[in-house]
Amino acid sequence: MEALEILLRYVVDIAIVGFEFVGVFIIVLAGLRGIRDYVKKNRLIRLNLATGMALGLEFKLGSEILRTVVVRELSEIATVAAIIALRAALTFLIHWEIKVEKADEEEMKRVIK
Repeated sequence: MEALEILLRYVVDIAIVGFEFVGVFIIVLAGLRGIRDYVKKNRLIRLNLATGMALGLEFKLGSEILRTVVVRELSEIATVAAIIALRAALTFLIHWEIKVEKADEEEMKRVIK
């Protein structure tokens, strides 16, 4: 049984690092794309940036949820819960921003026609 627990911890630790890496990579790419869109005066810059940040945060949130599998102490659980709550709130706000930006874009399309 102890061997399975060690294996679980090992697999979860690798998955956490993988999700964190992918999340950071996506956020960096979204930021670089945002810079490119700003230089090119792309009017969808906010929508593209928010979408990339939301996707990156989803991966980072996934890593925090996995982290709950291996925590042992109440203080660790409280820390992980606070991080999850903050990331979930950020994700919610970014998704709201995406919804507003898409609505604005649709309104612009209707006005142009």
